[in-house]
Amino acid sequence: MNKELIAAIELLEKENGISKEIMFEAVEKSLYDEYRNQFNTVENVRITLDRKTGDFHIYSDRTVVEEVIIPEIKDKNKKDVEKYVSGTEISLEDARKIDPNCNVGDTVTVEVKSEEFSRKAAKNAKSGIVQTIRTEEKAALYNEYHSKEKEIITGIVQRIDENGNVLVDIGRTQTVLKVQDQVKGEVFNRGDRVKLYVASVNQGEKGGMRIRVSRTAPALVARLFEEEVTEIKDGIVEIMGIAREAGSRTKMAVRAKVPNVDPVGACVGINGSRVKAIVNELGNEQIDIIEWDENPAQLIVNALSPAKVVSAMADDEEKKAQIVVSEQQLSLAIGKSGQNVRLAAKLTGFGIDIKSEAQMAEADAAKSSEEYDDEDSYADVELDDVIEIEE
Repeated sequence: MNKELIAAIELLEKENGISKEIMFEAVEKSLYDEYRNQFNTVENVRITLDRKTGDFHIYSDRTVVEEVIIPEIKDKNKKDVEKYVSGTEISLEDARKIDPNCNVGDTVTVEVKSEEFSRKAAKNAKSGIVQTIRTEEKAALYNEYHSKEKEIITGIVQRIDENGNVLVDIGRTQTVLKVQDQVKGEVFNRGDRVKLYVASVNQGEKGGMRIRVSRTAPALVARLFEEEVTEIKDGIVEIMGIAREAGSRTKMAVRAKVPNVDPVGACVGINGSRVKAIVNELGNEQIDIIEWDENPAQLIVNALSPAKVVSAMADDEEKKAQIVVSEQQLSLAIGKSGQNVRLAAKLTGFGIDIKSEAQMAEADAAKSSEEYDDEDSYADVELDDVIEIEE
């Protein structure tokens, strides 16, 4: 190893963005590993690697003995007898070549020099660097996309498989937009640019990575509004809740965090420009933006928009609400297939019972009749019968 190693490491740092020191540590580890393979220990070894020249030195602390016992060598063709010599001992004769004053039992430091060792160490160092680069690249890739979790990324459609799953290029890697995370009715073609919500990023087996993306998550709508509406991005307007049936309709509650700001108007934009941009991105999904209210009854009234409410009663403990609308507004309040009231219930967290004024009047009349019947039944009972019942 020499200046060629340094040049290679500097190039790898530039191209891969991996610290030189990390790669130097990989080289040192490979040297330790090779020493362990040869001498079955690293407890008595020190390795120095010059970060400027690429030169390395290995020093081994060995105990002085009268004679090093060499085990029987089955393979007589082995040239490197040092491979079969203890890595922790040195004969007194050899030790005194290093330190003439040493005696049996002393410790002397030996520099390990071997052409075969250097060759194998260089080979291992190369493998170590390659492995380190792969590991660091995987870690860097994971960290990059993990930092984008719960955010929006833009991808380019590569292909659609036979099951309808969409392979998407998202920059330094690819991911799959699964069928269950797609909006029903959306059609993708190769080359389409698509915005995706990063639902989760997890490390898989063998350092791999699993990125789950979605087009159906309610949070996708929130992030789109954060990108489009400056007041939300700056914290002037806050999104308080979202209820969504992807591809069909979304209800979003917002509030202003500073006085004299219209939160709904900020989200809608001039002539509806801001909300239109998001509606287009979501394939013409209808978006109702309502103002948040701390009063549950008023919040539910707002959430049932565009329907007009006559009266509203909300039980905060039971999380139930009774809503009365005019006969003309009943179908609008409930919505097609119950969607309007269903989304309002999801948004507010209340169970919502909607009645028209006529239905409410009938219900009140029926209740009054039942109460009257109960009282009247006692009037028709003879005194003796009442006494008998009590007994």
